[in-house]
Amino acid sequence: MSAEATPAVLQADGLCFAYPQRPLFSAWATRLVPGVTLVCGGDGCGKSTLLSLLAGVLPAQGGTLQVKGVSLAAQPEAYRAQVFWADPRSTAWEQVTPTAYFQSLLRQYPCFDMPMLAELSEELGLAPHLEKPMYMLSTGSKRKVWLAAAFAAGAAVTLLDEPFAALDPASIRFVRELLTEAAGHPSRAWLLADYSAPAGVALAGVIELGD
Repeated sequence: MSAEATPAVLQADGLCFAYPQRPLFSAWATRLVPGVTLVCGGDGCGKSTLLSLLAGVLPAQGGTLQVKGVSLAAQPEAYRAQVFWADPRSTAWEQVTPTAYFQSLLRQYPCFDMPMLAELSEELGLAPHLEKPMYMLSTGSKRKVWLAAAFAAGAAVTLLDEPFAALDPASIRFVRELLTEAAGHPSRAWLLADYSAPAGVALAGVIELGD
C-alpha cells in the first residue's frame, strides 16, 4: 500500500503559527502514517515548534489537528492521550524523580507499559538515577528519561526531538534499534525531528522545513 493510500494516524490541515516578527507555518498540512517520519531542516526552521504544535501543547493560530479521527479542538484530553511529547529542554520536572515522572504518565496514557519501561530503564542505564531529582541528572540522563517514557507510553503518535543528542554510543545504538522496530509498526507513528535520518531506519516519510 502506498503512503498516500495508507490511513493517516495524525492529520494536520491549514496549520498556522508565527512568533512576533517571525512567521513559521501558514496553511501548513501533513499526514503521518504508521512508522517513522523524519522532519528536518536547519536551525530556527521550526522543528521543535512543530512538535509542540502537533502535541497540542503550543496553541496553533489556525488549522485543525486530528489523531485517528479525534480532534484536538473538540476533544483535547482524548487527543493528548494519543500523542506523546516531552520537550527535552523543559525544566518543569526538575524537582521530581524519574520514578515520579513515570507514575504521572500512567494517568495520561492508558497503554503505558510498565514492564517495558523497566527494560528500557535497564538498557539505558537509568537504574541508579530513578530516585534522584531530575536537577541532579546530567543532560544525557534526562534525555534517557524522556526516551524511556516515549517508548513505554504506547501512544498512537510519538514525537521525538533530536533523540540521539547527548547520548553515549551504547544508548545511541539502542535507540536506533528501537526506531528500527518502530519503523515496522502497523498502527503507530513516530515523528523524529533531527538534522538527518538515523542510519539503518526505514522512513515512512520525510518532511523538509528548509533552512
